Amino acid sequence: MFDYKLLAALAAVVEQAGFERAAQVLGLSQSAVSQRIKLLEARVGQPVLVRATPPTPTEIGRRLLNHVQQVRLLERDLQGQVPALDEGGLPERLRIAVNADSLATWWAAAVGDFCAEHRVLLDLVVEDQEVGLKRMRAGDVAACVCASDRPVAGARSLALGAMRYRALASPAFIARHFPRGVVPSELARVPAIVFGPDDQLQHRYLAALGVGGGFAYHLCPSSEGFVRMALGGLGWGLVPEHQVPEELARGELLELIPQQVIDVPLYWHHWRNGGELLASLTGHLARASASCLVPLP
Repeated sequence: MFDYKLLAALAAVVEQAGFERAAQVLGLSQSAVSQRIKLLEARVGQPVLVRATPPTPTEIGRRLLNHVQQVRLLERDLQGQVPALDEGGLPERLRIAVNADSLATWWAAAVGDFCAEHRVLLDLVVEDQEVGLKRMRAGDVAACVCASDRPVAGARSLALGAMRYRALASPAFIARHFPRGVVPSELARVPAIVFGPDDQLQHRYLAALGVGGGFAYHLCPSSEGFVRMALGGLGWGLVPEHQVPEELARGELLELIPQQVIDVPLYWHHWRNGGELLASLTGHLARASASCLVPLP
């Protein structure tokens, strides 16, 4: 039999990115959390954590975290059927990985009614759409929105739609670098804006235009900051069209090459044995995303 106090300690350390904050969440001393992790490792016969900053789960640790995520959700279903088992009566907290651009555009409107109706609190982990699935694989989240359609073992994926990106820049930036009009072959010679090391959108855009090789770019790991940098004339970048309708209408941002867009498919991944809550959220997202995202082919 699993000792779920030990598993809860493991989950807290990973979710809180350290022993000190895990201890605060669990209402224990840091040494008590450390002792629970050591006892868990003694029982499974191998390490469950890599003691780094932040701590990361080992392979067996990931399997245990996946188990904890699913047990929490199944316990919620049982508490709904047997109210006497619900000691705290607190809202359920779902830990979900979401890409920053979804969070800055359609996500809140899509899940707002659901969270209010089902008394759900969200613990959102912001990851690039290319790598969010790593959080699922690590057992760190119960679900994620990402660009990959292939689910991890024990999970399912659902196609939500696509986010449409346009290459935008400020009028001043375009006037400074392209006084005679934007020439695709010259885009690699002027500063771009990239969200982070895993962001390949600008690379894909240039490749679609037949522009190869490297290019200079700013790194800005913030969707809002990304737009601010484009408005400030620091560079050009791929921006979700739903994020800047007013800026486009006012002419504060201009499209570099009209009709040259990139559609990034988004998929919802969730644990197969995630209980009624995750199943209900999945159905809700399937309906809500239809009005927010571009349909996939």
